[in-house]
Order: sequence, then C-alpha cells, then structure tokens
Amino acid sequence: MKIAKNTVVTVNYKLSDAQNNLIEDGSQPMVYLHGGYENTLPKIEEELDGKEAGYSSVIQIEPDDAFGDYDPALVKVEARSHLPEPLEVGMQFEGMPDNNEGEEEAMIFTVTDIADDKVVLDGNHPLAGMALRFELSVADVRPATDEEIAHQHVHGAHGHAHGDDEHGDDEGDAGDHFRSHPVH
Repeated sequence: MKIAKNTVVTVNYKLSDAQNNLIEDGSQPMVYLHGGYENTLPKIEEELDGKEAGYSSVIQIEPDDAFGDYDPALVKVEARSHLPEPLEVGMQFEGMPDNNEGEEEAMIFTVTDIADDKVVLDGNHPLAGMALRFELSVADVRPATDEEIAHQHVHGAHGHAHGDDEHGDDEGDAGDHFRSHPVH
C-alpha cells in the first residue's frame, strides 16, 4: 500500500543534528496519521508521500521547516518562589510569554538554569534553531480507521493513549502519546 492521505504510517527513524550527532535513536517507531494532520513534520510527510513499506531515506530539514529559529525573546528569568518545589533543570511548565497581548496561547517553558533565587525558563522548543537529519525507514502502511480520521491521530499501539479523556477506551503505549500531538 502506498502512503497517502488517511493512511497510518509506521516509520523507524534516527534523529541527528546536521553534524550527524545523534539526538534520538528512535528505539520505538514513529506511528502517525498521514495527510496534513500535524502529527509529524510536514517535510517528513512530503518525503514519504506515495512511498511504500521498505522505503528508506535520509533527509535534512532546516530550522524553518522543523522547530523554527531560536528566539532569545522566549527566554525569561523568574523568581524561584513563583515555581513549585522541588525544582530541577529540565522540568517543564506551561505559561504565557512576557509579550502576551491576549492573542497568544500558553506555551511550554523548560527550566534551563537555577541560580539562588532565580530560575531561567526557555520557551523555545529544545530543537529550535537546529537543522535536523532524519534516517527514515518505512516499516508499515495501513488504512486509517474512521475513528482515527475523525480524531486526527493514530489509536492503539504506539499511537495515542487516551486514558481518561473524552474519546474513551483506546489502549496504547503510555509515553507514545506525544507522537499524536502537533509538533509546530
């Protein structure tokens, strides 16, 4: 079966930076609903469109087509007392950008440094500003179910684990839920 809109694609991958330094070994395959549902980067969908199981490729994606340029304006320093304890570098919090004028949505900030009573929070995606190299190998392609199309993400193994949300009783691998959320 060829990869097309409303197919579920299972891809083995390795993610490196442009200098070929490994970022993620892809120990679990990426499983996504193909067709512009923002379940993976558009350039990955573009590369795999029309391909079949067994297809392999290495592509490089520039920051503009991945997670954008690094924006120093998204880094802010907060008083440690404004954040919950215990606090560690790498923790993430949802918050509003400093220049919020009522139009922007909340974003995720990552703790990048802690010094005495101050905490540095970075709202950039951890891969912002980086060119990314993906080694891709298509393992499987199948038609999406009507429910997956309606919900705009994959259900079941390696797909979206719903738990107690509004969709019901899907079973999935906990930890793979991030693969079903928009990445940009």
